[in-house]
Amino acid sequence: MVIKRNKLFRELLSSFLDRFQQLEAVIISDVEGLIIAGEKRKDISSDLEIVSVLTTLINPVLERIRNEFAFQKFGTASFDTDEYRLLFVSIDQERILSLVLTSMASIDEISPYAYFLAEKSAQILHAQEDDLLQLTIPNFEEEVDRHEKLKQQIFQVSDLEERGAYSFKFVIVGDHEVGKTSIIRRFVERKFAFDYRPTIGLNILAHTFTFQGNEINLTLWDIGAQQYFKRFRKLYYSGAEAAFIVYDITNRESYDNVKNWYDEITEYIKEEEIPMVIAGNKTDLEDHRVVSFQQGEDLANALSEKGLSYTETSALDGTNVSDAFKLIAYHYILRIKQKEKDMIKDELADLIISTLKKLIILELSFITENLNWSPGFHTITELEKLGEYSKIKDSAQEQLYAYKNGLIINNFPYDNYNLANTDGAFVIFDARDKKDIDPKWKDILIDIIKKIRKKRVIIVGLRVNDDINLSRLMEQFHIEEDLEEKLVSILFLKIGLDFREQMFENLKVMLNAIVNTRAIK
Repeated sequence: MVIKRNKLFRELLSSFLDRFQQLEAVIISDVEGLIIAGEKRKDISSDLEIVSVLTTLINPVLERIRNEFAFQKFGTASFDTDEYRLLFVSIDQERILSLVLTSMASIDEISPYAYFLAEKSAQILHAQEDDLLQLTIPNFEEEVDRHEKLKQQIFQVSDLEERGAYSFKFVIVGDHEVGKTSIIRRFVERKFAFDYRPTIGLNILAHTFTFQGNEINLTLWDIGAQQYFKRFRKLYYSGAEAAFIVYDITNRESYDNVKNWYDEITEYIKEEEIPMVIAGNKTDLEDHRVVSFQQGEDLANALSEKGLSYTETSALDGTNVSDAFKLIAYHYILRIKQKEKDMIKDELADLIISTLKKLIILELSFITENLNWSPGFHTITELEKLGEYSKIKDSAQEQLYAYKNGLIINNFPYDNYNLANTDGAFVIFDARDKKDIDPKWKDILIDIIKKIRKKRVIIVGLRVNDDINLSRLMEQFHIEEDLEEKLVSILFLKIGLDFREQMFENLKVMLNAIVNTRAIK
């Protein structure tokens, strides 16, 4: 397929002009002053033509910069005229990106984007057939907002086997020439480029793949290693949810610098430790190895108390590249799952605390066939936000735990329960593989109704298979007459295979019912 560079440049430069209103024109030229590509804002007067801008405004300044600052190798420079601000970024030794801005424009604001534009321009200039070129202009500020919204979202995935869709920003850092860009190209495009070209500041690629049935949408931020990009890297890191640190197993210095990259990431990303993988690249050069696999693994374990994951890759032949990205996806999903659990736990704990403010003392009783399987009781004991509890009773026949905040929880078997002070009783019957209820369950439930005080709550959890008709089982209890004698709220809930996740919602139902029932006049 023939690469239509002119069309690609028009798309890229026009998008850039649309993105920045303070930008008047963008020009890519060679060192001889010949225009390769250029666009100007459509609403600018016709006397500011691209050729005119280059010959009368840009070239004289560039000549001065080349002579005074050795600009011809690589770097940036800015210059102010009476009407404009000029920003220059060298794409390579032969070509230069020039940006014409309004006199009041902020160079600091546009510079991080200018590096990105220079990188994309270089990709167009060096592109080969079938190269993947993604020209979308990023918005660094929106990345922070997107990440904040993501932190507030609860993902409805109970385990890794349940299908889901995940999107996250993934930064890849490391010394220059370790193969960061090559690893990305091997993963995204399944190809390897033998011609080395350093990344100019930042390159971004989007890629989607499946992992254990989950859809993973990555935005890959390949961040340039050169020192003059460092002041922009904090901005580039913003909103990152995962990271690769890459070193070259044949280059000891790149290995030694992994700690510096780790420290930079943890300094700039103000978040709990994000999922991070250290990758020793270039295993195809095994004969030239100077860093052993064990040394790489030891470094990963030493950098973080939790330990970082370590792998070795070859961008040349593809060894472990795909697995490395799947590994980071695995860690990311696990982290999201843990966040989800933490948020659900906090919501339940907050509801218990708010209920205590209304009732002062809150006593909950859980009744099961076996005290070792009492999911409601055990769920509450795992809520760290409630503080420590004292074990008043802890035997095979009764467990009674008291919290300093006024919460009391009891755990009873079917044949031994005391409900004298209970605000809510939660009894579970195991109806799996049963077409009808056990007759003794009705006796137990009627006894609970008799023993519990008025204006209290009873939750009946029926543990059933998915294909069981819950309503039919409920009707077999025949407790209407017993309820007429007492003002008690009774609710039947289905307890399925995912009872651990269900229990949070079931307990919230119980707490809300307790408050509402007590309010009945």
